[in-house]
Amino acid sequence: MVQKSKRAGPPEAAAPKIEPVAPKRRGRPRAYQPDVALGKALDLFRKDGFAATSLDDLSAATGMNRPSLYGAFGDKRELYIKSYQRYRDDARTRMINLFRDEIPIRKRLERIYAAALDIYLGGESPRGCFTVMTAASEAVFDPEIRAMVLDGFGELDKAFASCFRKARETGELAESADPIVLSQLASATIHTIAIRARAGVPRRELEAIVKGAIDVMLRAA
Repeated sequence: MVQKSKRAGPPEAAAPKIEPVAPKRRGRPRAYQPDVALGKALDLFRKDGFAATSLDDLSAATGMNRPSLYGAFGDKRELYIKSYQRYRDDARTRMINLFRDEIPIRKRLERIYAAALDIYLGGESPRGCFTVMTAASEAVFDPEIRAMVLDGFGELDKAFASCFRKARETGELAESADPIVLSQLASATIHTIAIRARAGVPRRELEAIVKGAIDVMLRAA
């Protein structure tokens, strides 16, 4: 018996090639710049203080919702502390070379106070100094902020003391001049013009206060 051969069927279609699919990224890409957002928060805290600044205010100023704010900076207190540190870092950057300039003490003091007034009077309205106008109030209740405020005061005193010590070494000040006492007077003048600037005292009046303070400090020395 002759076995009939089977008819060949149509060739099997090749299995489709499956391209690997890139895994989807979780979450939405960050739609804000942390440095910009922190700067906005700093401006708000500096203007209104800690207690008067709400999370809704911060959200509106930074363009970030509450969960995003918390994820980026922590709670309101942590954001305040980060803002204060940013203020100190920025002020230090602007002022440090003025303290180090090898120029006569009177000219150096004039430049330091002029730069301070630029900081206190900058912006749409006078804002004064973050340390004096808001952080000092929070320092009463918050040990971490208190430590930052005291560190800032000490840093300023040391910077001024270095200026007066150098002036004494070069003969601009008498040997009996006390750099520590003079530095405290110089820092007190900084605090005074910061408060008055926030209160809206015109710059020319603040400059007159500065001139008188410098005269007293150098005459006393």
